[in-house]
Amino acid sequence: MYKSVLLIGGSGFLGTAVALKLAAQGRRVVVPTRRIKNADTLLMVPQVEVVQADVNDDSTLVGLMQGVDAVINLVGILQGGNGNPYGDRFARAHVELPQRIVRAMKMKNVKRLLHVSALGVTGSQSSPSMYLRSKTDGERVVRGSFLNWTIYRPSVVFGPGDSFLNLFAKLAALAPILPLAGANVRFQPVYVEDVARGIANTLDNPEAEEKTYELAGPRVYTLRQLVDIAARCSGNPRPIIAMPGPLAWLQAVAMEMAPGEPLMSRDNLNSMKIDNVATCAASTDLGIKPTALEPIAMQYLSPASGLTSMDIHRGRAHR
Repeated sequence: MYKSVLLIGGSGFLGTAVALKLAAQGRRVVVPTRRIKNADTLLMVPQVEVVQADVNDDSTLVGLMQGVDAVINLVGILQGGNGNPYGDRFARAHVELPQRIVRAMKMKNVKRLLHVSALGVTGSQSSPSMYLRSKTDGERVVRGSFLNWTIYRPSVVFGPGDSFLNLFAKLAALAPILPLAGANVRFQPVYVEDVARGIANTLDNPEAEEKTYELAGPRVYTLRQLVDIAARCSGNPRPIIAMPGPLAWLQAVAMEMAPGEPLMSRDNLNSMKIDNVATCAASTDLGIKPTALEPIAMQYLSPASGLTSMDIHRGRAHR
């Protein structure tokens, strides 16, 4: 059993769920974060050690490897700037960080690496988006590492605190109609608890080494259907207007020019040129039965629920 795990990206939405699953298995979990408050949900979990650290600093990363016997990398971003083959932020998060992780692991003789990529990665630089091309190169780093690696490719992940269904629920509360780019693109959303459980269940399994797993839910939806579910579950059903390609492109350009992180970019549109669905059935190695979206979405999107991600975790642990 891998008793001590360095969980990079462990303070985020998926990372919190993974950290709690690993802790429940009796493992020590080290979660580095730039700001301790980003991981406040985990501060009271006895098995989890939250450390203020910059994982993009090589010497810091090497120091974090001390005393751990496995590493899980969950880091991923959706907006990474522009460039060829991808922007600087995509390069730093999806390619250079895995390179740093591999180097640090080899320096400290840590052999087990679990790496979360994305559904839609094909292994080809002909992918239509910078996001997918950078994820492809990140996978290549892991596959060429000569470590005991496992790669996971989740579809869009849903659950309390997600940035997907919650975003559309908030937009439905503000707008009388919802103009939607990529309305007919297909997704196969996967529950955050299922992703976390699949990762935790395969950590110790030698059969999972040098394998790539797709993580997806039991049903395929169009984006229009998902937006409709988010709007209805939040108590704000709205008409959804599919935007033609040129208008969607202009909208993305306008959003990129606005201050702050854009809700939509041209690269996001390019990513949606590929359906985000699994190509095969879920592997039994993962030890999960994919959870249906609607009952969970109703729990946390309903205005009357008031549920947080920690409430769901406590409920499933019968606390």
